[in-house]
Amino acid sequence: MKKILLTLIICLLSLSNYAQEQITTELEKAYGEEKYDLIISEHSEKVSEYPAKAIYYVGMAYYMKADDNNVLKIMDLSIKKDKTDPDAYFIKGMTLNYMEQFDKAIESFNKAIKLDSSNSNYFSGLGDSYVSQEKYDKALSAYITATEKSEPIDRPFTMIPQIYAELNQPDKALKAFYKSKETISKESDSYINALYNIGLYELLNKNYNKSEIAFKELIELAPNDFHSYAKLIQIYYGRKEYEKAKPLRQKLYQAYEQGILKDDLSEMFCFDQFDWNDKLIQVFERFAVKEGELYYKHLFYVVNKKGEIEFRIQTENSPISIELGGPKYVLGMDKNGTHSTFRYGFEEDFDYEDLKKTVILVLEEKVKAGASSRKGNK
Repeated sequence: MKKILLTLIICLLSLSNYAQEQITTELEKAYGEEKYDLIISEHSEKVSEYPAKAIYYVGMAYYMKADDNNVLKIMDLSIKKDKTDPDAYFIKGMTLNYMEQFDKAIESFNKAIKLDSSNSNYFSGLGDSYVSQEKYDKALSAYITATEKSEPIDRPFTMIPQIYAELNQPDKALKAFYKSKETISKESDSYINALYNIGLYELLNKNYNKSEIAFKELIELAPNDFHSYAKLIQIYYGRKEYEKAKPLRQKLYQAYEQGILKDDLSEMFCFDQFDWNDKLIQVFERFAVKEGELYYKHLFYVVNKKGEIEFRIQTENSPISIELGGPKYVLGMDKNGTHSTFRYGFEEDFDYEDLKKTVILVLEEKVKAGASSRKGNK
């Protein structure tokens, strides 16, 4: 009789274990097929009866639906049944990050890491928590550790250069962007971001050839990245290869006419930058032309070391000058609330080197204004 009872108990336990394995397998399959609503509707009310891993997949369905409160509730239940599964702690940490409860997230990520220190995701999530708290040194350490794992994910490679940039360490940021480019998928937006930043940093360092390579590759992958067209124009102006810039300028004008330029490109684009004394001169060109009205076309902004615009020199279309048979543009300046004009004129097909030299003469106060008045900006 005892043998029969023992056999029955073993059979019942086996059936119970089999049932638990079945529900876990069923939920794992449904999750892999992205049947999140089905998982929630059919299993959420019975979830307390399930094994820890099955509960985890129900929690993941809520996670994919961005139902943070239910994610935490379900993951806590999974952890209560099995405190050795690092994935549950990780998802709890990610959810707490979204809820901006960063200290609790850090605690959860550290528990996941204690259980499994080989997973890149866990360290990357920890880095995200520290970044959100602006604890950049700790974030950097976590992200670097994430990249050192056997199967590192892309995110830490994209975040490391951004942290170096935040810490004002441009050389390390550039090196890290190159590393990011070598590592992450070419199909990702992060690859485009790495290319853009490589091009930008190399341009700022006046490494025009390296910058050109980056922006050309970027445009091949993203033909409508018009900011990169503007940067290429700056490269060619930096090398005084003005003819190469013409087709790129035409593309920007075509995009402007089609109404597809956005943000800071919606009205004008920067086509040159150069240093003068301790100032940076940024040169912009406006797209719009106001026929029969005074308008400013080429704008030379004088920027100090704090990034503040101190004043501006510009070419001004003068209808009166044109009516009198004079040049299309005259040189003007807006400084300290005073508008000045100079006796220098330029046609539409002007030589940029001549214009630049004349602007520098004005900057160095080697020429005097022909007329001055208190006037607003155009």
